[in-house]
Amino acid sequence: MSENKRADDVDVTREWRATHDQESAAKRLRIFALLAWIVAIAGEVAGVVLLYQHKFDHGNLGLLIGILVGIAVFAIAGSLMWKAANRHDPARESEPFKFFIQNQLGAIITVIAFLPLIVLIFTNKDMDPKNKKIAGGVGVAVAIVAALIGVSYNPPSVEQYTKDMNSCAAQIKANQPTTACSPEVADQAKAIAQDTKTVTDATKTAQNPAGQDVVYWIAPENGAKKSATPHVFHICQAVSPLRGKTVNHGSVTEAYSENATRITKQIGMEQKQCGFTSSKEAKETTPQAG
Repeated sequence: MSENKRADDVDVTREWRATHDQESAAKRLRIFALLAWIVAIAGEVAGVVLLYQHKFDHGNLGLLIGILVGIAVFAIAGSLMWKAANRHDPARESEPFKFFIQNQLGAIITVIAFLPLIVLIFTNKDMDPKNKKIAGGVGVAVAIVAALIGVSYNPPSVEQYTKDMNSCAAQIKANQPTTACSPEVADQAKAIAQDTKTVTDATKTAQNPAGQDVVYWIAPENGAKKSATPHVFHICQAVSPLRGKTVNHGSVTEAYSENATRITKQIGMEQKQCGFTSSKEAKETTPQAG
């Protein structure tokens, strides 16, 4: 059973999205992969043309094997770069067709690059039988290897990265070992953890020196589970941006789940409107140990 789960199965604080750098890296890798695959298919075309010209009927076996190996090399290179691009910018499991095509494209292209040429080799009546057997065997072998390398056996997905990102954020907030913080999700997870720290710092008082993980945001429109556009969340309901609005409240985690994905930039103003002691004042009035 796949380790990947649907987004509904996890506590989503914020859906993972590729950063600008990740999108750029994925784009470059996909361009290079496509170029490699074009060369592989061009090699196939060259092999087909030479077969029709009877260049391999009684010789040139080395050239034909070289073409087959060359196709494999470029097909594998393209597949490896394409899979690396998918790690930077994966597809969604919720879109099954796109998810399958995007993740298995390397194997698909490899089959396209080999199958017509291999079929022509085995069906060629003019080719020396011994050479046909050798070339056909080599073609099948390298095609299988290239296709297996092109397969994504445990492909990444937006849903899996979302789960990992939120697990990573939870580990950071709890000062636990960050076992879920892969390079692909670490930056976003740090942002979530930092937003939670910002909220607790902003809501510290002499009576509650640890602050509180409670924020307020405009409720999703028309009773939806998630707002269509991102909202800002605030540290209490009394702030001016929320006046006259339908407001939800909860933890930073719950705010993110409804697409309230950024803490207000007016922290100082909101602390005064909400009656919270500033962080500096809270530190000065917090009893010292010892």
